[in-house]
Amino acid sequence: MTELVQITGLGKDFGADTVLSDVDLTVHSGETLAIVGESGSGKTTLTRLLLALLEPSRGTVHFAGKDLATVAPAELRSLRRRMQVVLQDPYSSMNPRMRVTDIVAEPLVTHEPGLRGRRARGQVRERVGELLESVGLEAAMQDRYPHEFSGGQRQRISIARAIALEPELVVLDEPTSALDVSVQARILDLLARLQSEHALTYVFVSHNLAVVRRIADRVAVLRAGELVELGSAAQVFGAPEHPYTAELLAAVPGLDPRRRSRRAPC
Repeated sequence: MTELVQITGLGKDFGADTVLSDVDLTVHSGETLAIVGESGSGKTTLTRLLLALLEPSRGTVHFAGKDLATVAPAELRSLRRRMQVVLQDPYSSMNPRMRVTDIVAEPLVTHEPGLRGRRARGQVRERVGELLESVGLEAAMQDRYPHEFSGGQRQRISIARAIALEPELVVLDEPTSALDVSVQARILDLLARLQSEHALTYVFVSHNLAVVRRIADRVAVLRAGELVELGSAAQVFGAPEHPYTAELLAAVPGLDPRRRSRRAPC
């Protein structure tokens, strides 16, 4: 498999506190790698380093073969359009005074000068309409404001914005945690379809192990800034090797492999 992201010896300190310690991790093109762990485990710090939003204290992050800490600013800008993020609370990432057409079009007009100005307005609206339809919304909805949508619809808008530049990597930071269970399922189905249609690579950050089990190809488990387990979803959920992973699974009804192994056969 092709390596899209290569993380080597990655660490991050904030003052005297080490929040991430010597992480080695690879993300393969086309896969969904889930990063799990309790609050304070270093998940957010790891993803911010991956997106070059923080500078590492040590170690490297290579994206498409480029060291994000050493590339020139112009090249980093070019690489950033190839990696996008979907946040936990879509409403907080949207300007409530902007219409959806401008929210979704933001990355387009930022990275593509030809789409700026009044003359390109029709072209932008057409593209935004296509993006909204691709995530299960109507093109005409682009004239509305964020408060006119449900939580699930707002997350679809965030996803439309994230795929606008046809990125290779999308970091999904707790994208379903603020949604009802039925809405979560529909968003996960949408993400799976878009991954297939656009050959996307996902880094899926979550504390919801039931959701992770459904969507992940591989799972990385963080504890206090250290990577304690990495393996296929089947291995991690079926036969966890680290006691911490087993503890996480045991805390979720139906996911503890020890309990499943004791069930009588049907």
